[in-house]
Amino acid sequence: MFLAPFVATPTPVVRQMLVLADLKPGEVLYDLGSGDGRAVIMAAKDFGAKSVGVELREDLAKRALNNIQELSLTEKTQIIQKDIFNVNLSSANVVFLYLTTSANEKIKPKLEAELKSGARVVSHDYEILGWKPSKIDNFCENPKLGYPSHTLYVYKR
Repeated sequence: MFLAPFVATPTPVVRQMLVLADLKPGEVLYDLGSGDGRAVIMAAKDFGAKSVGVELREDLAKRALNNIQELSLTEKTQIIQKDIFNVNLSSANVVFLYLTTSANEKIKPKLEAELKSGARVVSHDYEILGWKPSKIDNFCENPKLGYPSHTLYVYKR
């Protein structure tokens, strides 16, 4: 099911999302709609996590796999080319979302059913209605310009 167009999350925003999620070495991150794999790569390379990207589009999944292979991160990362509703999330410590509010509403029952207690969900710019965020960060990529800003929501299960 197509939930949102591909819009790459800027690298500084990905880093801030990982910091806010308090991602630790050895934890497992799932990026739902992983695009070119930048979050999956950063989680493995800079945070020591195992990471799984789930991407519906074949071209983006291939690009992510190429990026992962070039960086020799195949041991710590995985890209699954599937609909996010057909992937089991029960091993996730952290889930990344950059979907729309309506898409978050559709994925919410799956997250509630599959995520273990203590798992964190970080959503870029779009809330998960009905959930109370444990953190909200208005992140500014370029403080000198004052924009663009990104609202990052962290939820804890």
